[in-house]
Amino acid sequence: MSGDGWAPVDACTLPTPEQPLREAEFDALFATALRRIERPEPERLRLTFDADAEVEDLVARESSCCSFFDFELASTSDGQVLDVRVPPARVAVLDGFARRAAA
Repeated sequence: MSGDGWAPVDACTLPTPEQPLREAEFDALFATALRRIERPEPERLRLTFDADAEVEDLVARESSCCSFFDFELASTSDGQVLDVRVPPARVAVLDGFARRAAA
């Protein structure tokens, strides 16, 4: 996606008209279920969501259009923990994703 530095146009295969809809889905997830944001490394972001948050389907769909994202979702006693990794060349994309989550 191109919004807020998310994903460069050359790296996202999601059709342009669908990009704002996907961003809105992430915004809604962040607004309603995000509990904690951590940035343990420049290429890694860790997001903790409520245990019942609908995370898996959304990240699976995002993986299909932005293949450089590496999403790993785990259920823990704190909730659902999503580790998001990108290659060093895509750190700016992760920065945009982190800004969006924090907004």
